[in-house]
Amino acid sequence: MLRQSLSPRARSLGSIALLAIVSLLFIGPSMAQSIQQAPPLDGIAHIAIRVHNLDAARDFYKKLGFDEAFALSKDGAVYQSFIKLDDRQFIELYPTTAKDSEIGFLHLCFESDNLQAVYNDYIARGVHPNFKIRKAGAGNLLFTMKGPLQATGPQNIEYTQYMPGSRHYSDRGQHLGADRVGTKLVSVTLAMQDPVAAREFYLKQLEFTPDAHRLGVFDLPGTSGEQVEIVPVASLGSKGRITLATVSLKDSARLLKQAHVVFKKSRRSLTVTDPDGNLIVLETR
Repeated sequence: MLRQSLSPRARSLGSIALLAIVSLLFIGPSMAQSIQQAPPLDGIAHIAIRVHNLDAARDFYKKLGFDEAFALSKDGAVYQSFIKLDDRQFIELYPTTAKDSEIGFLHLCFESDNLQAVYNDYIARGVHPNFKIRKAGAGNLLFTMKGPLQATGPQNIEYTQYMPGSRHYSDRGQHLGADRVGTKLVSVTLAMQDPVAAREFYLKQLEFTPDAHRLGVFDLPGTSGEQVEIVPVASLGSKGRITLATVSLKDSARLLKQAHVVFKKSRRSLTVTDPDGNLIVLETR
């Protein structure tokens, strides 16, 4: 009698509510977990490359408008230089040594403002970092994980959270050259021995989202809009390739000409090669 006295709209809403309750009852724990989204990443924190001549590499990036924010040294010798792209993004340069003599791309690092949430999510889903979160040499929180095979072996993936008092955090607002050819690191290209397996790893293990228009390109979890691209080793070898956003290709080209930096121009991008063969692509985004 009560149902008959209800209006058609009320009966309809009641049916929808009942259906939602029944659906929840039949969702098992595994399905409920898969519905949850991965904790967001705030973006790409840095890439690391090993160079044959640290001074030459620093001078080159200086010509592009990117200053060295700081460096780490031991016994008077610099073993790590931090080239600043913006307040949250860097290129880490490592010199060759007798032990590590091969130049090229080393690793990629993602940033999160809640590193513990990312770490806990990985553990809950059976993805195992190399160690628990700890403080790194520059003062930030860090954990790492082994990824798919690159040209020279398993990829090292880093995750960091910038902490007050760290070298990165303390440099905010500083070393931001007015004549930077790009304003932000928006994509890193990863050369993998098995691109299919690597794409599956980023999709299923790290819960990145495939780009709707470009095969092998994945969006980071969250709203940063930054991406990784996965390609075969044959296309890059051990070299690195990054894409920087620029407000104006015309202005970027003018700055490169003023600095006497050779570049290749296409309709939508400019490409620069550093002294070690790594590629810097500039696009308007």
